[in-house]
Amino acid sequence: MTALLELQNVSRHYGGGLFSRRQVMAVRDVSLRLEQGQPEIFTVVGESGSGKTTLARMILGMVTPSSGAIRFQGTDLSTVHGARARRAFMRKVQPIFQNPFEAFNPMKRVDRYLFATARRMADVTGAAAIAEAADTALKSVGLSLAEVGGRFPHQLSGGQLQRVAIARALIPRPALLVADEPVSMIDASLRASIVNLLRELRDRNGLTIIYITHDLATAYYVSDRIIIMRQGIVVESGAARAVLDNPQHPYSQLLKSAVLSPEVPTGVSHA
Repeated sequence: MTALLELQNVSRHYGGGLFSRRQVMAVRDVSLRLEQGQPEIFTVVGESGSGKTTLARMILGMVTPSSGAIRFQGTDLSTVHGARARRAFMRKVQPIFQNPFEAFNPMKRVDRYLFATARRMADVTGAAAIAEAADTALKSVGLSLAEVGGRFPHQLSGGQLQRVAIARALIPRPALLVADEPVSMIDASLRASIVNLLRELRDRNGLTIIYITHDLATAYYVSDRIIIMRQGIVVESGAARAVLDNPQHPYSQLLKSAVLSPEVPTGVSHA
């Protein structure tokens, strides 16, 4: 069966140009496979500089690998050229970025983003149908158009705005979400709601989610499978609980030792 997403020996280096021969390997020889029809939360854990965000940007087609291949539903991303092909790809693979306040223009009402996505990415026409598509997506993340319609980003909390960003990503009905540190800029008290929402989207919508994080505690709580990256290299991988309960690599062990209580991620209630 064709994989949903497959990376084969993917590397990305920077530098080595006219004025410097030194190359920095942001990602080195990463391979992974996500299966069609098997929704999961696949987590990439690493500290700043580990290469996890570069990996996410390559999966999103925003950065080209220096070597190796990335295939989505059998299509090599290196062959995705032009606005039409790019739009078709982005309908199926949607990003969720770290800072929701940077994802929205502070001078633009948030519902405008939802309406534009419904028109351009989901081919919805007619004001009523567009509003319905936006409302349906918002309700799937615990909001509604009645709540956020006509409001500007500063009139919403960070948690609400990140939910709007997720709703926007859901409108084209993607097969894959790539969530890059989606809770790191949100108050600790609100992080649990976003992490739990990711699990709901996996179970209810049948979505596969790539969750990029430096937070081992939320990774333990939400993940099905996990890879741990250090300096661009995958040092450990496997079923999340197996890896995090008994890490084998010294770096993984060091990360775990820094987490006081892996059972309860930051902002997740004991209740």
